[in-house]
Amino acid sequence: MTESALADQIREKIIADPDAILEDHDLMKALIAANERAMGTNIIDLRGVAMERLEARLDRLEDTHRSVIAAAYENLAGTNQVHRAVLKMLDPLEFEEFLKNLGTEVADILRVDCVRLVLESPRNEDDPALNRLGDVLCVAEPGFIAEYMRGGRNAQPRTVVLRQTLPQSHAIYGDSADWIRSEALMRLDFGPGRLPGLLVMGAEDPHLFKPSQGTDLLSFFAGVFERAMRRWLG
Repeated sequence: MTESALADQIREKIIADPDAILEDHDLMKALIAANERAMGTNIIDLRGVAMERLEARLDRLEDTHRSVIAAAYENLAGTNQVHRAVLKMLDPLEFEEFLKNLGTEVADILRVDCVRLVLESPRNEDDPALNRLGDVLCVAEPGFIAEYMRGGRNAQPRTVVLRQTLPQSHAIYGDSADWIRSEALMRLDFGPGRLPGLLVMGAEDPHLFKPSQGTDLLSFFAGVFERAMRRWLG
């Protein structure tokens, strides 16, 4: 087939189905570029400039759209994860089982490497009754929680604090402090007349918990945990 005959055949197909050209993004860009070359460099094609800007804007909108959808799926997955952890946390009927479950199955669902419950108490930390409750429970002197959450700063700490671990974290994690790199701290209010508590989630990943992250789901989890603890303390 000669070049002229091939050109005539392509022309006939385009005339018969012009939508095939209009819907082909790459082909349209090639035609516009060819048109610009034919006009030369001394002519400004305002329509072409507008089209380029519209294409760039469309690309940005598509990127934003994908980011919003990804964030929505991530939030939904996080919500489901916390809901499953709450249901598992409420299963035990005994306090010792409650603490053990917190450090094992609940921690696995939340994908954290360790969970600690810090209670302030003037009682001796070596009390055998406390030692039986395992590594999840830590007993500290009154005032320890506020100081630890403050992290050496003078500002009043928030209810939920996300950060990398501090040198004094050994008091909470024990030997695990050698490899725990980031933590989520949730201050617990057990009601009038009672000292506060602290729920701690620790992770080996130094970037799992960061100050820039949202805390709504952790606040919800801490609220449920507070109510469960009030039942045990009562």
